[in-house]
Amino acid sequence: MKLLLIVVSMFILTLTVSSPAVANDSIAMRICEYVAANDKNRLRSFLKQNKLKIRGIFNDVNCNGDNLLIFAGKNKALEVGEFIIGKTPSKTVAANIAELEKYSAHLAEDAKDRVN
Repeated sequence: MKLLLIVVSMFILTLTVSSPAVANDSIAMRICEYVAANDKNRLRSFLKQNKLKIRGIFNDVNCNGDNLLIFAGKNKALEVGEFIIGKTPSKTVAANIAELEKYSAHLAEDAKDRVN
């Protein structure tokens, strides 16, 4: 009986430990979808609903191996890119200007304005 109780509790513990990882992956996937679709309103709504901030998730979320700002530039998501530039620290924006220029001149100019 004790063995059965231990096995069941280990199973439940395994489920609760793995669930946040799955939730974080689905949140990151949804954020990437909104960035790729250039849907600023849905992105803002989703972040607010999940009590997240761009500056808090910027370093943790990667879309196709790129950070959110570079991913927005590659997908020509200008509205979302401007939103991200406005919400991230200027040091972070400054560090991404050189790479951002390769993909979007408009976002690179906004980034330069943000840094200055």
